[in-house]
Amino acid sequence: MKLTLFDLDNTLITGDSDFEWAQFLIEKKALDRELHEARNLEFYEQYKAGTLNIHEFLDFQLKPLSRHSRSQLEKWRCEFIKKKIKPLIAPGAKELIQSHMLDGDLCIIITATNSFVTTPIVQMLGVNNLIATNPEEKNGEFTGKVSGTPSFREGKIDRLEDWLDWHNLTWLSFLQSWFYSDSLNDLPLLSKVTHPVAVDPDATLKKHAEAKGWPVISLR
Repeated sequence: MKLTLFDLDNTLITGDSDFEWAQFLIEKKALDRELHEARNLEFYEQYKAGTLNIHEFLDFQLKPLSRHSRSQLEKWRCEFIKKKIKPLIAPGAKELIQSHMLDGDLCIIITATNSFVTTPIVQMLGVNNLIATNPEEKNGEFTGKVSGTPSFREGKIDRLEDWLDWHNLTWLSFLQSWFYSDSLNDLPLLSKVTHPVAVDPDATLKKHAEAKGWPVISLR
């Protein structure tokens, strides 16, 4: 058996769904532009620089989910996926995913973005398995807090190993493993698999990949 992992943002899609979701809510006037837009940009720059405090970011990102009903959020999400995310799917994303599926690999998209935003994106890409940061729910509504370990940096390894354990698997269940990512934040998991691949990488990851002899590809 082979394991294939895909990052989502700026890898399979040519943008960041977390960032785009916040911008979308600002456009819908669900968030105040003056209060939130600069902060959203600041967090995005911190993410790209590898300096993001994930808990501060999640406090910012998940609180809006608690201010609106689940039904309203789902209506907005449908519009968001159609207008903002569908145009961002990288041209080579589906072909890459399908090539691994045809080889019989266990394919998982693993992302720091919350599962509410990413579940329909992953379905659109044709992948059945998702590991994402989980927003806390109570009686079917969001509380604005995170549930469990965020799947970010080393947390992606923890969440993946929990997922494998739940499915009676370990790293030793796989002869080979792949991880496709664009981000320096994914260096912990990229260093764990047998076949790390840098996809349209940021400058830090590109330099690291070239030094290590990892493949560098583009899906755009």
